[in-house]
Amino acid sequence: MRCSGVRVFGLATVVLFSACIPVPTALSAGMPRVQKHESRHEIDQLEDEWREAILKSNTAEMEKLLADDYLAITASGRLQTKEQALASLRLGRMHFKTLEISDRKVRFYGTTALVTSQAEVQGSTDEGDVSGNYRYTRVYVRDPQGAWKVVSFEVSRIREPGEHK
Repeated sequence: MRCSGVRVFGLATVVLFSACIPVPTALSAGMPRVQKHESRHEIDQLEDEWREAILKSNTAEMEKLLADDYLAITASGRLQTKEQALASLRLGRMHFKTLEISDRKVRFYGTTALVTSQAEVQGSTDEGDVSGNYRYTRVYVRDPQGAWKVVSFEVSRIREPGEHK
């Protein structure tokens, strides 16, 4: 009996002690605080550059931001490659009058950054008017040269209660 009491006490001590040890989160796992801060600043800047490039139909800037294997999922569920996205901008099939971003969250997983935001948009694409509120996810990966590139983008429309397609 005495032996099992020691085991229970020992187990309780281990559990209690392990609860006091900080566990790294996905935001900080393997990334020093200073580096995380610098990376967050870089991603915020790239998000601003992306917004400006979309508003100005700046294909040269978009070319720099998007990885060669970039793939997007549009609000209608269509897949769009880098070449298709650039062509839509170049040919005026994608045009935005306003693009207001809010509620941006950035998380890091090693050399990958995951951005989620809300966007209020006035504009059109070859699919028609796309004015409204959206949530999106953009995925950045740091390439071998150290530059962040957008590899994936997915957007979903936020529907108001009672609103139909």
